[in-house]
Amino acid sequence: MSTARTIPVWAPIGDATAAWFEAQAADAVQDVVVVGAGIAGLTTAACLLREGRQVLVVDRGGVGAGETLRTTAHLASALDDRFTLLQRHHGKDGARLAAASHAAAIDWIEDLANGAPDCGFHRVPGYLYSHAGEPEGLRREMQAARESGLEVRWCEAGEELPARFGPAIRFAGQARIDAGGYLLALAREVRDAGGRFLRAHVQRVAGGDEPVLHLDDDSVLRVRAVVVAANVPFHGTTATFPKQAPYRTYVVAGRVPAGTVPDALIWDDADPYHYVRLRETADPEWMELLVGGEDHRTGQDDDPQAYARLQEWTRERFPQVESFHAAWSGQVLEPADGLAFIGADPHHDNVWLITGDSGNGMTHGTLGGLLVADLVQGRDNPWRELYEPSRQPLRAGGEWLRENANAVLQYRDWVRPAQVAEVADIAPGTGAVLRRGLHRVAVYRAGDGSVHAYSARCTHMGCVVRWSGEEKSWDCPCHGSRFEARTGVVLNGPANAPLAPYALEDED
Repeated sequence: MSTARTIPVWAPIGDATAAWFEAQAADAVQDVVVVGAGIAGLTTAACLLREGRQVLVVDRGGVGAGETLRTTAHLASALDDRFTLLQRHHGKDGARLAAASHAAAIDWIEDLANGAPDCGFHRVPGYLYSHAGEPEGLRREMQAARESGLEVRWCEAGEELPARFGPAIRFAGQARIDAGGYLLALAREVRDAGGRFLRAHVQRVAGGDEPVLHLDDDSVLRVRAVVVAANVPFHGTTATFPKQAPYRTYVVAGRVPAGTVPDALIWDDADPYHYVRLRETADPEWMELLVGGEDHRTGQDDDPQAYARLQEWTRERFPQVESFHAAWSGQVLEPADGLAFIGADPHHDNVWLITGDSGNGMTHGTLGGLLVADLVQGRDNPWRELYEPSRQPLRAGGEWLRENANAVLQYRDWVRPAQVAEVADIAPGTGAVLRRGLHRVAVYRAGDGSVHAYSARCTHMGCVVRWSGEEKSWDCPCHGSRFEARTGVVLNGPANAPLAPYALEDED
């Protein structure tokens, strides 16, 4: 099951890999189990298989069913949270390590993609420009990026980007890739190296000398090491979720004549910022333009106009765009201090975490696999302390307090009036939260008229879920858990249990 209803441009790979999945694991103790068959989980599996370990990849939806194929697949060491901010949070040495780790991830991806031409890997420059036309902030960012080891230079307006963008910083050594083609190549490497795949829903993980994974069919897996690479930890650890905030980000895709838009990664410094890249099409006369942005906290500010605003923004800056043919959204986890949480779970022995993509999911997921493979093998790694899950974002305390205060405020929904009074008020294809005494009830009326009702209490920490008109899901405004509208099953953690069914009285 996909985590969203909208459809990205990347070719789905679930059918190509479905036959690889076992229906049931053997009773023997497993060596390493990786939970998650996205970029982070498969990279981890590939690295450990190269070390001679035996690896079982577990995913409830199949390869690429999570968030990896909802990315725009920018490969950037020019990080989204900017190096002026990273220096403030992690010092100059930490910012240099961050840049080096993401550059190493791009190199690793390039090595694998060179043997798989369908990956669409291309080295391209990156450009950061000011949406407000203020060069002072750009110059500070260029200096911080240079101090962090990146190859950067100043571009005057019209020098490499169209003059309407104004001056920009040029970053060398960035890249783009076809997310679907690359993830399929990575999954094939895991399979060909002897990795196994299991389709199952892991509900709980208990660490220890011999960790145990509890599956939803009441069976268990006993293992030597567990890597939780499922986008967000779902197994009860409090190591990361209070330190990162979930955001929904949106993407539109349109056609432009080949050669009319620079083949590059392009970002502005707006808040929320926009991000742009090209992708080849089957017709060499045309390129596909992918434009993202309009981020907001998951479960908050349901925004049916997000795609329209992205199209308008695109037409203003790329008037050569002919038409739009796709639109989708994805989940982004924003750590308070800008970097992912990768390493040992401080609350569960022999359990390792990869989470907190911060808008750079392809490179964070890749370097996460490289780092965790070292740690599982008992080796140190120069990035270990930088990405340590137990770290406290003290220098980012203001951001941490704002995001957590925001989460606490969402509990007001328990005392707010209901969105509608009766089921009959809910239009087909939409959902709303009703009030029934002390209860809040999430009710979805499907297009066929059938009604699906669940307790609106999020199974993570009890917030009231809200309806997402874009993805037709129930989203938690506190910590970003998401649930399918018809069935109530979990689409995104940190919740690990479905919404509880609610028996409505017979209503007209």
